[in-house]
Amino acid sequence: MEKKAKILLVDDDPDILMAMGMVLEAHGYELVTARDGIEALEKLKSEKPDLMILDLLMPRMDGFEVCKQLKDPRRAKYANIPILILTSVREDASRRRYELETGLALDVDDYVEKPIAPHTLVERVEKLLKKVGKA
Repeated sequence: MEKKAKILLVDDDPDILMAMGMVLEAHGYELVTARDGIEALEKLKSEKPDLMILDLLMPRMDGFEVCKQLKDPRRAKYANIPILILTSVREDASRRRYELETGLALDVDDYVEKPIAPHTLVERVEKLLKKVGKA
């Protein structure tokens, strides 16, 4: 069996990490988790995931700041990693906040609101990984 992609799942809610982790691992994905943006950026560097699923509202460093940090030219090598935003914040509200803070569009590959059905999560992950040739 071919090795499936490595996914970095970033959320401060342990229940979300466990539930989504179980779904993704059941579909053969290698899972790496982080509980905030600081840990996410560290894991991005050390683990080199193929996809990041990112919550927006977290302590220490939120998902908005992670997106801003990834725009830094020093992090250019991570620019091609697809980002799936998974949050309880409505998409139009979060895009607006990001645009107000940065003057830039929120440049993510997909956006889904919590709660998400397991089959929808897997479909979205597979679609993004296919776009970058990792599925």
